[in-house]
Amino acid sequence: MIGLLCAAFAAAVALSLAPRVLADPEPVAGRAGVHEGVATCAGSTCHSRPVASGLVVRQNELITWQDPHTEAGAHSRAWKVLTQPRAEAIAKRLDIGPAEKAPACLACHADPAPAGQRGPRFQISDGVGCEACHGGAGGWIASHYAVGATHAANVGRGMIALDDPKTRAARCLDCHFGGAGENQFVSHRLMAAGHPQISFELDLFTSLQKHHDIDADYVSRRKVVAGPVKTWAVGQAMALDRMLTLYGPRHTGGAFPDFVFFDCQSCHRTFSSDDPKWRPVSEPNPGRPIPVGAPPFNDANMIMLSAAAKVAAPALAGRFETESRDFHQALAQNGGVAAAKATALAATSKSLADAFARHDFSRAETLAIFQGLLSGETARRYTDYSGASQAVMAADTLLNGLVADGALDRAQAARVRPDLDRAYAAVRDPNAFHPAEARAALLAVAEKVRGLK
Repeated sequence: MIGLLCAAFAAAVALSLAPRVLADPEPVAGRAGVHEGVATCAGSTCHSRPVASGLVVRQNELITWQDPHTEAGAHSRAWKVLTQPRAEAIAKRLDIGPAEKAPACLACHADPAPAGQRGPRFQISDGVGCEACHGGAGGWIASHYAVGATHAANVGRGMIALDDPKTRAARCLDCHFGGAGENQFVSHRLMAAGHPQISFELDLFTSLQKHHDIDADYVSRRKVVAGPVKTWAVGQAMALDRMLTLYGPRHTGGAFPDFVFFDCQSCHRTFSSDDPKWRPVSEPNPGRPIPVGAPPFNDANMIMLSAAAKVAAPALAGRFETESRDFHQALAQNGGVAAAKATALAATSKSLADAFARHDFSRAETLAIFQGLLSGETARRYTDYSGASQAVMAADTLLNGLVADGALDRAQAARVRPDLDRAYAAVRDPNAFHPAEARAALLAVAEKVRGLK
């Protein structure tokens, strides 16, 4: 709670963390950027109460982060999974030593703070701790709870402004897709060794990890409130920008680009050279003008962005569609042409992220995006697992947005849930994915919502 001294801080005499009443509290000298460790955020007067009973913030954030049974605790378990048999087998195939000590794993399964920026209470075994997302607390830990502290001042001292959806997406994507930093990229080599497939949807992931309340105090004191639809749209644009930006520099070192950028099921499917009854498993995709047999780029984010742009950024929608098709076609030409087209499309994705961040999504626009994603020409583009699973997550996010915005009440949303559950079931197992089933479930969701308006 703001204005109270955390019990854990009181024990850290060296930090001299006495509560102060300051209009603009000063940072702790010499500790800017230092990752002090999860234990520094603990204590019943800070973020480790058994229940959410704080007057200003919940104060049980650490308990939520540590939840061993739900997705809310996934970050705290990130390092521990490296000690389990699956991770051990992956590390053995890659010949990188124990997974729990391998830099290739720790960059995302733990707080990647350099050794020189780790405080005395920092523990790698804490996994993806508070400061991995919120930034090293050395410069703001003593001031962020003081009376008179402001969010802007904390950000100025090194706190990451996760209330801004673009900033949050950039932070999350470093591990949930990849970044330019060393060992922050799940390559095809890692996936071939057994690493799970990467998937990302900013609003859904935010909801699963959420440990704060967006109430009047949150709004009035310091924060940006983007809302689920804006968060989803910005996340899609940022994800595509990140993917395309990394596409050029990331190379296997052999004759081919890293296959992780391409749709997995374009290669990982059954085939036969001598069965006269064999039929191709792949379906033609109206959004990807590529030759038969060419590996298609993973266009899940492109499909989402196309639907959102047509409604919320029509001035950019035509350019985005043209550049998307040009990029797909360039992949069948040569690396230089494809890289140039990727750069152009990434720039438009950045522009869409900026446009969405400035835009206030109305109820009518959310409904239009919802219908545009799940029906018509867009629905025919769900020929692959990645696109269909991204569409199901989007349907869930947008449905929640419609409820939050008052376009639908909870009882109406509940009537849609059985169809949405059927859509989730259709994408539960990539090895049992059937495009027609997924499209039918998504169309049923769209029709049900259309009938509720």
